[in-house]
Amino acid sequence: MIAPSILAADFSRLGELVREVEAAGVNRIHVDVMDGHFVPNLSMGAVVVKGLRPVTKLPLEVHLMVQDPGKFLDGFVKAGADTLIVHLEVHPDPRAIIEHIRRGLGKKVGLAFNPDMAVAKIEPFLRDIDLALCMTVFPGFGGQAYIPESTARIAELRALVQKHNPACEIEVDGGIDDATIPLASKAGANVFVAGTAVFGAKQGIASAVKELQQLTVKW
Repeated sequence: MIAPSILAADFSRLGELVREVEAAGVNRIHVDVMDGHFVPNLSMGAVVVKGLRPVTKLPLEVHLMVQDPGKFLDGFVKAGADTLIVHLEVHPDPRAIIEHIRRGLGKKVGLAFNPDMAVAKIEPFLRDIDLALCMTVFPGFGGQAYIPESTARIAELRALVQKHNPACEIEVDGGIDDATIPLASKAGANVFVAGTAVFGAKQGIASAVKELQQLTVKW
């Protein structure tokens, strides 16, 4: 499943481009939120989700690369978010925030972790989440190169997911393109965040999405 990251889109044409990726057959839109603290960059807020909600029927997945995600959850849900992803780095014991997202807000919940965090750290929480996001670059900027060691980390995560919660999606984010998506897919990922590879593709969005989809295996 391809999850286009709108961070790489032309914001002057955002609604048009989201309609285009929906028509191309993607199954969700990935919204990267950065606060300038947890990562050294700033990006979009709930107003972007609110603007996109009438434009697409696709689920809107919000990746909160922020120091205090709890402050933003309600606002993104009111704006129309369907899935909220928080980082283990800022919530080493995320049980309370998982409970709030799933029970309190009635939304899907994901846990993300960076390339320098041990994969095993997510194991205690896999039964309680819908999605595990293995970062394949250090977050903060689009267009980075896939870290080669990520492939083994994805395989390790796949083994843990199979053990505890096979329904949990494994998402990868960072440097995903036609060269790296087969590696991540064969290792165990089944959701692929792609920004530049979709919105910056010379062959156009529809062709890029189709090519990426064809390079994945089913889990």
